[in-house]
Amino acid sequence: MNRPAMSTKLTSLLNSFVYHIKVEKGMAENSIESYKRDIRDFLEFCPKAVEQYVADDLVQYLIALSDTGLVSTSIARKRIAIKQFFLFLSENDYKINLDFDRVPKIKLSEHLPDVIDVETMLGFLNRLPVSNSLETRNKLMFELLYATGMRISELLGLSTHDINLTEKVILVHGKGSKQRYVPYVESVSEWIDRYWKQHRPVLLKFKNTDVFFLNNRGGKLSRMGFWKILRKAALIANIKQEITPHTFRHSFATHLLEAGVNLRIVQALLGHASLNTTQIYTHVDIRHLMETHKVYHPRA
Repeated sequence: MNRPAMSTKLTSLLNSFVYHIKVEKGMAENSIESYKRDIRDFLEFCPKAVEQYVADDLVQYLIALSDTGLVSTSIARKRIAIKQFFLFLSENDYKINLDFDRVPKIKLSEHLPDVIDVETMLGFLNRLPVSNSLETRNKLMFELLYATGMRISELLGLSTHDINLTEKVILVHGKGSKQRYVPYVESVSEWIDRYWKQHRPVLLKFKNTDVFFLNNRGGKLSRMGFWKILRKAALIANIKQEITPHTFRHSFATHLLEAGVNLRIVQALLGHASLNTTQIYTHVDIRHLMETHKVYHPRA
């Protein structure tokens, strides 16, 4: 089942608001597109008649955004856009029951967010050395973390049976024995092929295991081992802010959300289910996930 579509009525109201901020307010084109995207994502996240929206709907949406790792400044911007939309409706005599006094304001972080911007991330990935088997393995691990949003435990837990080279999807084993399929972009495909065929056999050292990412002794790479690799790579790349395995996951989610991907799609890709939002989740067709991922991911 694809993501829920907005009703004709909601679409019409959103178009009226866009006309208002464009013609009457004279807002810049980039700002208009951001407002439109932010409002549409909320309306698609929780589709209902406009008079049925209440504060809790918006609270649950903001919590879900936070759960994906989206930085507080972006969440605050989305709250403002949604508030302006409902104020516009109220001023035009629509009955509105969404009380923004009951929606907490977003506290902006005073520290560096656990997210790397697109330019820095792509620069980091593009400059990784690949002169031997260990470096090629490291390159692929970093690429996959950013391409899929996997947790580090999920990445290191991959087996050769989890990767579908034909469909370009990976079966990810998440928390609580939950499983999900996550697509990877074409640019990562060649690195999977190169590591699997040329470099994994070198690391395997005639051992028999289906663990995909191996250490230099042919065994499963540990989390501590990955941390050491990441710290060294970040130091060489002169990354100023702290970078952790979760930085890739948060950056993955943030970059897709900022590109306009629907929140439900990002939630499905992350396999992230907050207790506060579980009841309003819907299943998303894997083909729709793959198409959306391919269109919007910066690495695609």
